[in-house]
Amino acid sequence: MSLTARLAALMVISFALCVSADAQTQNTKTKAQTSRPAVPTESALRARINEWTVGLAGGLLEGAPIRLATEIARVVNDGENLHVLPIVTRGPTENVNDLLYLKGVDMAIISSDSLEEYKSQVPDIQRRLAYILNLFPSELHIFVRPEIRSLRDLAGKKVNFNTQGTAAAFSGPLIFSRMGLDVDKMFIPHPVALEQMKRGEISGVVFITSKPIDAFLKGRWEPGFKFLPVSYDSRFEDYYLPTTIESTDYPNLLANGERVETIAVPTILTAYNWRNNNDRYRRVARFVEHLFNRIDKLQAPGFDAKWKDVNLNAKVPGLDRFRAAQEWLDANRAKVGLRP
Repeated sequence: MSLTARLAALMVISFALCVSADAQTQNTKTKAQTSRPAVPTESALRARINEWTVGLAGGLLEGAPIRLATEIARVVNDGENLHVLPIVTRGPTENVNDLLYLKGVDMAIISSDSLEEYKSQVPDIQRRLAYILNLFPSELHIFVRPEIRSLRDLAGKKVNFNTQGTAAAFSGPLIFSRMGLDVDKMFIPHPVALEQMKRGEISGVVFITSKPIDAFLKGRWEPGFKFLPVSYDSRFEDYYLPTTIESTDYPNLLANGERVETIAVPTILTAYNWRNNNDRYRRVARFVEHLFNRIDKLQAPGFDAKWKDVNLNAKVPGLDRFRAAQEWLDANRAKVGLRP
């Protein structure tokens, strides 16, 4: 073979080897690209995290509603399938406003009588909201000095209703108005008011929250400080429930077996009454399913004791139940002890 032929043959072999090597490199790159998971785009991540996220308006940091909202999130959250955002707000009355108008709020924990505030400006308020669950009662505590013997003795006297935005600051004056009781209303923090009360500067304080209240349970009070009774009658039938304050609640203030009649403001979990073909309805419906199916987890040790008294079938005066919640109850009658 001539030198020219040999060189030509070597060039052909070299070219073939290069092509083979390039092909192997390309195959390796293709396999690596195939095995590496695709990185989702930012818009895809945004859509994914928002698809099953719902906002739950709770309340003030020191109140029971935000604590319950946080516990609901702990039990109901389910990765990408459901994400509940508990929101710190300015209180149960403001929560109605947030539920009606604030972006990102799908549900809210409110006091039942908060609806009274909106009747004039939102006449159809009871059709625009629906309740999911009757959570717990917030008992009315009217605590007074020794010289005050009856509700009438408070007329014209200084009475504190806690800071604006709290349940007491809204429901307290409303209840006093229904009783026809005109007092000198104050809205300062209760711890400050209680100290002034001990000094005789204030005649009474009004708490509206779940009993027992630490200020009365653990506080040291001279003889004569007491709770005043409030009788349940037709003036309170639209939003309130009858209840009692027991000696077991405050053994240092009530004699063994003693009880004081009072009323309670139901605290309820509500949702905007979306049409059932709406995406927001779809999210809240999934939330309802998760919450109702896992309610036993919230009633176990480690969570607020109020959950043990929650009855899934308990109704709320003046409001319809959220459609998905009623459908779940209809489909699970045996589970919640209902007759067909």
